[in-house]
Amino acid sequence: MINKLIFLFLLFSIVDASANVKKKIIQNLETTNNLTFNFEQNVNGKTENGHCALSYPRKLFCKYNLNNDKILVSNGKSIVIKTNTSYYLYPLERTPLNLILNKKILINKIKNLKERILDNKFVNFNFFEEDFEINIFFNYNTLDLIGWQTKDIYQNLSITFLDSVKRNQKLDNELFVLPQQN
Repeated sequence: MINKLIFLFLLFSIVDASANVKKKIIQNLETTNNLTFNFEQNVNGKTENGHCALSYPRKLFCKYNLNNDKILVSNGKSIVIKTNTSYYLYPLERTPLNLILNKKILINKIKNLKERILDNKFVNFNFFEEDFEINIFFNYNTLDLIGWQTKDIYQNLSITFLDSVKRNQKLDNELFVLPQQN
């Protein structure tokens, strides 16, 4: 009988700890206005890296460490990817970033999802929305967003890792103005 009581106590402790992590992640997201971070991105085997500023809701500026001066900018409605020789403009709503950059959507998804705790280092939530599969990762200790993995309707796999994450920094709103085409 005592063994069963100990087992039940441990089981409820694990469930409570898991729910507590989820609650803390939601609280952390609710108090986060922006993030700055270094990133490494792998899209179908091609790796790039750089630095980003993310401002909720749905604004992003990323400067890639490439010789072609690549930047990615979201003003909340559209995304521009610009290099020395190319310029691509997309409606944000047609990309997985529309969901990742909207903390209200993330919070609502997380509330209704079962989290996976990986090696007591990462907390993962997986969801499907529209034509996208999205995996979001948080640091187990700091509760900060540390990456995402997306798969689009064409089965393109994109993995983004965040490093040196800082919350609620002073950001210049001019970062999120879409650049003009050359």
